[in-house]
Amino acid sequence: MQLLNILHIKQFDSAVNNPDFYSNTFKNHNNTHHKTITAPHKHDFYVTILFTEGTGKHEVDFHTYPIKPGVVFLLKPGQIHHWELSDDIDGYIFFHSKSFFDLNYTSRSVNDFPFFYSSQNPPLLQLKDEELNHISRYFIDINEEYYENRLLKRLKIISLIDILYTDLSRIYLSLQPEYTEPYRNTERVKQLEQLIDDHYKEVKMASAYAEMMHLSPKHLNRIVKSALNKTTSDLITERIILEARRMLIHSGGSLSDISLELGYEDYAYFSRVFKINTGHSPSQFIKIYK
Repeated sequence: MQLLNILHIKQFDSAVNNPDFYSNTFKNHNNTHHKTITAPHKHDFYVTILFTEGTGKHEVDFHTYPIKPGVVFLLKPGQIHHWELSDDIDGYIFFHSKSFFDLNYTSRSVNDFPFFYSSQNPPLLQLKDEELNHISRYFIDINEEYYENRLLKRLKIISLIDILYTDLSRIYLSLQPEYTEPYRNTERVKQLEQLIDDHYKEVKMASAYAEMMHLSPKHLNRIVKSALNKTTSDLITERIILEARRMLIHSGGSLSDISLELGYEDYAYFSRVFKINTGHSPSQFIKIYK
């Protein structure tokens, strides 16, 4: 069952025909790709945006966030999002693949940064005026480097992104201290979330994921509880409900087909699970959202 087309970096105009990196001012990006980015979509790359002018709303997987100067959004591959933007919107945006960053480091990954390592963490932060002046310089330098033909260009861009993500991580963790603990448990949390992503349609028992990770269910639950203040079962259910919402709004499939796709042969049971976790039946959710 098809949800939405997944956008790829090569679909965007590139001054250097680079298949794994793209940068632009947001105004130029919006003017060129307005139809693509204002309709709900997802992508297979990481997206980082700084807004410096204008206002609007940004919906990411059914959570709506305000757009205003100084807001930074950091999106992972696979998230469904779209915008409502004022006419005076501007800022900076860049995309990159996982390998664009990871191939340059042997001991860490782009997913080690707190805003990327867990889907539980909010995809944005609001900069103060003095932080905006500092952080915006990185975006400007990255964008300028992208459009210039200089020696060691790729290395310079990666180095700037690494420093930018490090400084953004400092601000992010200072604003949201509750996410400091999952940062220490990043490998286990990332492993569990990836396993759930891969198997949630057919595997719904917490004990099965503990077995995949060679841990006892109690030990895994302690890790998740310490990191996210949730249970393993909570993460499984949240992933199922997120995909259910995506399918109900974007797939065009029947309610019974969506239930089967998510691993529930009994639609009535799926409907009860959905209502317990959202407060609405699937059909009610569709009407309310649309």
